[in-house]
Amino acid sequence: MAALQNYIAGEWVSGASQGQTLFNAITGDAIASASSEGIDFSRMTSYARKTGGPALRKLTFHERGRRLKALALHLQNKKEDFYKLSWATGATRADSWVDIEGGIGNLFSYASLRRQFPDETFCVEGDPAKLSKNGTFIGHHICVPKEGVAIHINAFNFPVWGMLEKVAVNWLAGVPAIVKPATITSFLTEAVAKEIIASGILPEGALQLICGSANGLLDHVLNQDVVTFTGSATTGKLLKAHPRLLQEAVPFNMEADSLNCCILGLDASPDKPEFDIFIKEVVREITTKAGQKCTAVRRIIVPENRIEEVRVALGKRLAQNTIGDPNTEGVRMGSLAGLSQLKEVREKVEQLSKSQKIIIGDFEKFEVKGADKNKGAFMPPIIFLNDNPFKNTDCHNIEAFGPVSTLMPYKTIQEAIDLAKMGKGSLVSSVVTADDNSAKEYVLGAASMHGRILILNADCAKESTGHGSPLPLLVHGGPGRAGGGEEMGGKRGVFHYLQRTAIQGSPTTLTKITNQYQYGAKYIDKKIHPFKRYFEELEIGETLITATHTVTLKNIEDFAELSGDHFYAHMDAGSLEGTIFTGRVAHGYYILSRAAGLFVDAPKGPVLLNYGIDECRFTKPVYPGSTIGVRFTCKEKAEQEAQAPLPEGQPIPQGYGIKKGIVKWLVDVYDETGETVAIATILTMVKKKDQH
Repeated sequence: MAALQNYIAGEWVSGASQGQTLFNAITGDAIASASSEGIDFSRMTSYARKTGGPALRKLTFHERGRRLKALALHLQNKKEDFYKLSWATGATRADSWVDIEGGIGNLFSYASLRRQFPDETFCVEGDPAKLSKNGTFIGHHICVPKEGVAIHINAFNFPVWGMLEKVAVNWLAGVPAIVKPATITSFLTEAVAKEIIASGILPEGALQLICGSANGLLDHVLNQDVVTFTGSATTGKLLKAHPRLLQEAVPFNMEADSLNCCILGLDASPDKPEFDIFIKEVVREITTKAGQKCTAVRRIIVPENRIEEVRVALGKRLAQNTIGDPNTEGVRMGSLAGLSQLKEVREKVEQLSKSQKIIIGDFEKFEVKGADKNKGAFMPPIIFLNDNPFKNTDCHNIEAFGPVSTLMPYKTIQEAIDLAKMGKGSLVSSVVTADDNSAKEYVLGAASMHGRILILNADCAKESTGHGSPLPLLVHGGPGRAGGGEEMGGKRGVFHYLQRTAIQGSPTTLTKITNQYQYGAKYIDKKIHPFKRYFEELEIGETLITATHTVTLKNIEDFAELSGDHFYAHMDAGSLEGTIFTGRVAHGYYILSRAAGLFVDAPKGPVLLNYGIDECRFTKPVYPGSTIGVRFTCKEKAEQEAQAPLPEGQPIPQGYGIKKGIVKWLVDVYDETGETVAIATILTMVKKKDQH
């Protein structure tokens, strides 16, 4: 029997005692032991802050993202080794796919998010605030990585995804992690962590692992740390109240199990596709991971006149569900994670049985294929019926964390909303309906008590990721019982690990600090057109003051003919009564186009192409006779990544392999009074001088 190891301060070490014995959930055989006895948690946290943190913070967002991508590719190549181990957790191949490849997918997703951040070690958030009349004193917000450690205390049901969905976020932010998986399935987490460390892709200290007990770990947190917890609400509340968290004001994010629901719309009769979609979705949520999901459907809420039809349909579909050893052909549902979990679920089912009746499933009368049901942690799907869910409320308060759910009726959409909210806060709810008005009523009524709501119908069902699938780019979490926290959520998740700081000063000073040109900062005049300068040579704040152009009526008419834009404000002086215009006005896009004519340097040079426009505003009408000029300023620069090597023998396309970067330019178009009439940010691709 193997002794699992902990990764502490750059070393793999075993605990000082045998610790807890871990069992194969299918066979009941002992497979490993886990112990953290003798580990110095103070040393761990200090190592993360002093070794892992500084190394990650030296990397830019783009560099961190590229390492996440490299790590995802590395783990993808090792996934079959993880699948073999995952079987011992009771998971089928499909269950393991969600856990293993879903976790790796989070790494890929956050690697891609690097492009939404600057190629800097920090980022600037939002727009600047003008704090003075003449614009010489402004404010802004910067976000820098916290100088602590992210401590992740995870649940047993997703030993891979639970780790990777969290560390992907803190690593992109530049913060190291200590991961404490639930001990019962930590043998799979350990295998993935060993591959991460062996790859050498991340800086030393970016990841540490505790496979045994972490009792005492929170005694060593400091105010720059972040603690996350996934698991039962009871345990989460105990951790949240830890005196050290309160003393140091440590952010604590809790994602707790919740009594999620799925609603069948009033319009979804058995002859409609939505009815079948509903049945398939509910059955999938009951049987996937044997119902051991924090997002699983615990309450099945259907119109009162559909109760019997839903009962029959669920019964038929669940009867096709084969339980057993996931390695046996035809098995569609494995076991619970262990006998201790089976015992706990049985106890919760007994509690629920006091106020409602079982209509599908029997703990004694079920078959297991390819395994001994008395040795493994097997149980059948159990469906309760609660005829009066407003009176018999145990189903809204007690969760059996397995393939257990309760069917209940409602009369109106408002009743469905009320029942959904009786869960006191859920991670997710879904409603299956083709009636968009009902969907809107449900979403707006139930949203305050849910972290995510899925609306399913025939239009999206085939491509839907499903009720129970948290996605990297969307928030995962929920209010109330669900913990009140947020995980993932795309870019917004990264900000949980950054310190937002307001900065105030002159535009010139803030330009220097942020490495982004702030409007009103001093210009840098290089006495050479910026389009003649290579990417490395360009400086933030470098500005070209262009020649001017006087707009004529003929310009307006020619542009209308060329563009096809004959909007009345440009072409019909007799239609201007009651408008803001005092005469025919130039097209905004003419002004922008003419501005380009003023700032573009025509001969071939380092500028390769126009990459697009980020933002554009037309702030003042331009009439015939007005004279415009451009203040053209280098606003921001971003390195472009080297292109991947081409497959051997593939022809090399023109321009392939050119080293380059993206430059953002502030285009400030002004008139003869000096006032801005149009302002835009354009992007160009600029060649580097050093092509070696």
